[in-house]
Amino acid sequence: MLVRDILRVKGTALFTVGPETLLSECVTVMADLDIGSLVVMDQGRLAGMLSFREVLRVLAQRQREHRVGPTPTMSLIKASEVMEPKPRIASPDMDVNDLRKMMLEHHDRYVPVMDAQVLLGVVSFYDVARAVLDAQSFENRMLKAYIKDWPTEG
Repeated sequence: MLVRDILRVKGTALFTVGPETLLSECVTVMADLDIGSLVVMDQGRLAGMLSFREVLRVLAQRQREHRVGPTPTMSLIKASEVMEPKPRIASPDMDVNDLRKMMLEHHDRYVPVMDAQVLLGVVSFYDVARAVLDAQSFENRMLKAYIKDWPTEG
């Protein structure tokens, strides 16, 4: 199975923001759309990835830095200050097992899929797990159908 197969099933809806977008707006978009990441685009090019991980990190850091006095709010922070500027990239022809390995090794929950300079979508760890489970379930059903007299699940 290839990454393009996951995109085909999940769709290629993209949720993007610009580098100057305020973090408070990014968080609102992520919460309203029930998504865990946003692609940061600058003049039509991938500039970075912003996920809830980066949001939590910056909030924790700002909280530690400002234990006395007011903590700066998210309305003063821009996406470019928080985003991962060089996210790992998947290609549409990448094998899903290679993608899983990369995501596990680097603790990536969201990976942009690029074909040359074109952003095709974002694949989440959930998307990968679901695709693998669906593929295994299909193979299991085909094998059971191939073996005669296999007891049906009820």
